[in-house]
Amino acid sequence: MTDEKTPVPIIPPHPHPLVAAIPIVVLIGLLAVVIALFGSDALSGGSQTALILAMAVCIAISMAFYHVPWKAFEHQMSTTVGGIFVTLLILLAVGMLSGSWMVSGVVPTLIYYGVQMLSPRFFLVTACAICALVSLLSGSSWTTIATIGVALLGIGQALGISEAWTAGAIISGAYFGDKMSPLSDTTILASSATRVDIFVHIRYMMHTTVPAMTLTLIIFLVAGLGHGSEQAVHVEQYTQGLAATFRISLWTLLVPVATGVLIARRVPSLIVLFASALMAGVVALVAQPHILTQIAADPSLSTPAALARGLAMTYFGPTAVDTGNAALNDLVSTGGMAGMLNTIWLILCAMCFGAAIVARGMIESITRVIINAIRSRFGLVASTVSSGLLLNITTGDQFISIVLAADMFRDVYAKEGYEARLLSRTTEDAATVTSVLVPWNTCGMTQSTVLGVPTLTYLPYCFFNLLCPVMTLLVAAIGWRIKRRQ
Repeated sequence: MTDEKTPVPIIPPHPHPLVAAIPIVVLIGLLAVVIALFGSDALSGGSQTALILAMAVCIAISMAFYHVPWKAFEHQMSTTVGGIFVTLLILLAVGMLSGSWMVSGVVPTLIYYGVQMLSPRFFLVTACAICALVSLLSGSSWTTIATIGVALLGIGQALGISEAWTAGAIISGAYFGDKMSPLSDTTILASSATRVDIFVHIRYMMHTTVPAMTLTLIIFLVAGLGHGSEQAVHVEQYTQGLAATFRISLWTLLVPVATGVLIARRVPSLIVLFASALMAGVVALVAQPHILTQIAADPSLSTPAALARGLAMTYFGPTAVDTGNAALNDLVSTGGMAGMLNTIWLILCAMCFGAAIVARGMIESITRVIINAIRSRFGLVASTVSSGLLLNITTGDQFISIVLAADMFRDVYAKEGYEARLLSRTTEDAATVTSVLVPWNTCGMTQSTVLGVPTLTYLPYCFFNLLCPVMTLLVAAIGWRIKRRQ
């Protein structure tokens, strides 16, 4: 009997860090050109093309100089894109929800009463606090922003407050809850990836998160005091326009109440969003049939057929409702599921680029340089923060960033004698909250699409998201509550 040895696969060496940086430099350069040429329309095709071209550069270098087989990239892309399948379904459900909540009168009713109840001076701090509470209870920044966030943006517009400031307040609050809620998928992922009990993880995050949120609320409070009553000159026009177009009724708010019940019962986000969109569709048929027939825009159809067509267009999008006020028309127009297609397209391209640099080991090559430069406690935390941000930029997804950061630094923290909870906290302070600040990241693209505010426009006002990495570096520098294992 002959002994046949199984051939040992030859694993190509990791590329030199300078080589590994080439696709990233190409991507940044292409994105700069795209933004300069297309401005706010950059996400309608230009950014996607830049990601694909950068991916092609990565694959070409890997196959030509390191002899990496195409199958390796194909497998990694299949795994990566397959991992975000539910995310893509959630995006479509968010599109359905945004259209149905608007046309059914849910958002117009919230805006109608909200502009009369909320003071312009305290609106920003109130919006941030409301989103923080809703996200803390739901565990989802995406659900929070797609529901109450959209309504708050409309209220802010009616009060004459900059949409960039309002979006910053909404996102800051939503990501506080997403980061601190035991129901949040990122919180669960960060704690499990670093092998830390979730409640130990949450308690330890309070040392950086609570100060960051306190400063954020103070900033929004001080900024809001500059908004006087004279900036609410459009309130009456908005309320009159909404009342003349929609049937404003508190009964429509049964939809967000029922949605809140589903969230409290810990129903999965996809089911909550889909069920809420269906409930809003029923309310639209009952309370806003005139809006549905207007959207159908086909006088030859019978009433039932017009209602059915109008509801379908509400879900599919885009829709436009004529209120007689140009500014209000922009506010109540929705994209539906069609409005999410550019987002889905961008996410798929970002995932493919991320898969390509992960498959070749380029990210690991770059992060090894960072890890090798660690000389102190502050250096260790700073390396984790910079790696989390780099991973958000290159992989385009916060979940991948969290997992990769945990895998890369787990042994380093253990070797240096630091508790795993320091890694879990730093990973969230770096990867979770900065994802929404990257235009081609799943979070950045989704929130900019839902709110209708470009990522680079709201970025300077997301104070919580900007302060969290700074706070974790400050705490590391002074060593507060950071212990070495005995």
